[in-house]
Amino acid sequence: MSAKILVVDDEKSFCELYTYTLEQAKFQVETAYSAEEALQKMQKTAPSLVLSDVRLPGINGLEFLQQARLQYPETPFLLVTAYADVRDAVNALKIGAVDYLEKPVDLDELVSAVQDVLGMKNHSYHPEIPDSAREGIVAQSPAMFTILRDAYRIASSDANLLITGESGTGKEVIAKFIHEQSTRRNKPLVAINCSAIPATLLSSELFGHEKGAFTGAVTSRPGRFREADGGTLFLDEIGDMPLELQPALLRALETRCVTPVGASREIKLDFRLIAATNRNIWEDVQQGRFREDLYYRLNVILFELPPLRERLEDILPLARNLLSQEGAAHKKLSRAAAKLLSLYPWPGNVRELSNAIEHACLLSQTSIILPEHFPLTIRNYAFPSRLSSATTPPNERQTLREIEIEAIKKTLLQTEGNRTQAAQILGITRRGLLIKLKRYEIDL
Repeated sequence: MSAKILVVDDEKSFCELYTYTLEQAKFQVETAYSAEEALQKMQKTAPSLVLSDVRLPGINGLEFLQQARLQYPETPFLLVTAYADVRDAVNALKIGAVDYLEKPVDLDELVSAVQDVLGMKNHSYHPEIPDSAREGIVAQSPAMFTILRDAYRIASSDANLLITGESGTGKEVIAKFIHEQSTRRNKPLVAINCSAIPATLLSSELFGHEKGAFTGAVTSRPGRFREADGGTLFLDEIGDMPLELQPALLRALETRCVTPVGASREIKLDFRLIAATNRNIWEDVQQGRFREDLYYRLNVILFELPPLRERLEDILPLARNLLSQEGAAHKKLSRAAAKLLSLYPWPGNVRELSNAIEHACLLSQTSIILPEHFPLTIRNYAFPSRLSSATTPPNERQTLREIEIEAIKKTLLQTEGNRTQAAQILGITRRGLLIKLKRYEIDL
């Protein structure tokens, strides 16, 4: 039996439109032209969901919702209003509505909203991966599901991996997933960011050192390779590794041995290496900034993570997952907030989305998150008419480079040139922002 929807609207044309649309989507539909009539029909047969207009004659939609909730607390309500009044929407959500739609209602959005509420959303991509393995991983988009499926398949091998993608796309998440699905899962996953450690210290950090090997080496240190013995070593931002250190890394990969700084003997190790970079590492090879033989040694298996703007199906599931991680699983994205997240191009990718969700959680004092709770940069992109005269609306034909430059400039204006704050809003590191400022020759 298909779900039964009770449509309540005093305008017959709307009732007919909603009925036709929902019946085409294989729902059973019953209509009522007032709240009083709807309550009578609910007494006879409780519907799976009520779709009600807010402005009704007699008992209005909010009063109808309150009365119905007393008798039918489990029946979900989806409200429709011709008035973009945030207060009415918030009040409706506070007293039990699951969401609201604004007239004129997009019919595809109507069906999607009903399916979402009833848990009937169809997904075309069913993973060949155990649910326990997918916990905390969002991969609704075809591209990300394919990557996750392939990562699961190769997890048990010891082949070196190279993961590429823009900053914030989740390279470390994939590395962790591979480690946890491998036979090395009970041994450590040791991560190091090659760009965060000065070149003079990176060799010691990776390979360890003997006591007295250099000034300040008052004790011996094992190094990250030895810490990862039996497990997995994750070298993030491998593209930033100094050229002079790359031969030592190449030898470690070829021989599975390391020589600590100041030592005279090699130490045999058992590790699996996963490297990641946001750079075009092949371009670095061609320009002599990265060794070609090391590139091929790392690139046994390559995963290229798509940016979030190319994984639209993942944005809302990621947002909901991030809400849960923030301890705010009880909070809900309003329909308008969800649309806002879907419109924004996310130059900072998942990291920027995470920052935006944290920002919204802090500003939202109720269980509902509205567009106004997100950072100004995101709101301004979706609602260009609200931009100040100091900025210009985004051009639909802008290149990705132009969009990124515009986002950086807007954020720097918003933070009055504070680069640390701007980097936090954009969801990237301060060093990453400085690199982009230099690359794009931005001087604010």
